[in-house]
Amino acid sequence: MSDQPPPTGPLSSPPGEPEPPAAGWAGQPPPPGAPPYGPPPPGPAPYGPSAYGPPPGQPPHVGTTPYPGQPAYPGQQPYGRYPHPLGYGLDPADALVTPPGAGLGGWFARCLGAARRGWRELLPILMLTQVVPAAVLSVLVLAVDPSARWDAQLASDSAALPANFWTDLAMLLLVLVTGSLLLGLVQCVGWAAGTWVIARQAAGQPVGLGAALRYGLRRALGLWGWTLLITLIVTFGFCLCFLPGVYAAFALAMAGPVYLFERHDPLSRSHRMLRDRLGLLLGRVALVGAAVIGVSLVASLVESLAILPFGATPLDSPGTAVGVVLTIAVVAVLTLPAYLAQLVGLVVTYAEQRAHEGPVNGAQLAAELG
Repeated sequence: MSDQPPPTGPLSSPPGEPEPPAAGWAGQPPPPGAPPYGPPPPGPAPYGPSAYGPPPGQPPHVGTTPYPGQPAYPGQQPYGRYPHPLGYGLDPADALVTPPGAGLGGWFARCLGAARRGWRELLPILMLTQVVPAAVLSVLVLAVDPSARWDAQLASDSAALPANFWTDLAMLLLVLVTGSLLLGLVQCVGWAAGTWVIARQAAGQPVGLGAALRYGLRRALGLWGWTLLITLIVTFGFCLCFLPGVYAAFALAMAGPVYLFERHDPLSRSHRMLRDRLGLLLGRVALVGAAVIGVSLVASLVESLAILPFGATPLDSPGTAVGVVLTIAVVAVLTLPAYLAQLVGLVVTYAEQRAHEGPVNGAQLAAELG
């Protein structure tokens, strides 16, 4: 066994030979082309964007500055724009999305803001797709309503059915069912068009009445199909008992916005939102429903009282026919606030639900509509 001591480093030289100088040690110059060694400059080191990009096909993380050479995600804000902890990465000043923790005041402020920004486009859309078709259907139902003739015949002979009872009943049901189906289709044009206007205006993007109606026509058929299914489910729930119908109405309240923004699985998604945030969604939808039902009941009462002076058969003479049609048209305008509250309230509520599921902003929601 050797009496020599073991080597003292990974680059130790054989015994008896001097150690070569190590580059960068004290007193030794750095290798050619290398920067001089020394302590870092005083003060905090400057920070800048990373030289590494995101994985291929992945956008930059929301809330950070885009990587060099990478485009920003639509609606992305620079780092530091969103204060923590109120919005959990959301912009508390977003015009459409109510961040978690903003409460009822934040939700209500965004509803008012959406109505103020979009009333010039929303009112004509709702007038053309909601008010006018509903008034036309009311006039048609009044024209085929046989109740006045039935009452007169039953007063003279209460033991027998009125003449042409089944024919009159079939005609009334045909007008009601067919008119309601067509009314629902036209209304879906308005719901889709109004949602498009609200989302784009919140993102600062241009809108127009013609473009909104074209978008509504493109999405109306699919929305109409889901609306029919929702109507059947809610009606069946009310037939079983009152409470199942009420629950179904609340559970499926977000199905329309879910279909427009996400395009798939609206029933399950809407129900899951209710289960995940029962109190929040229940309260928002209840407020919207109370506004809609209250205004609709007042308008219905006013219409019933307004057409009484025209008699039981107002369409039998030209004078009373013109009067009752004008009365129905004027009263129908009173329902316009109800349609506006329903549209704005449900869209803002859907945006708030999305904020509880993850970071989202108005620009992203507008892009999802297409």
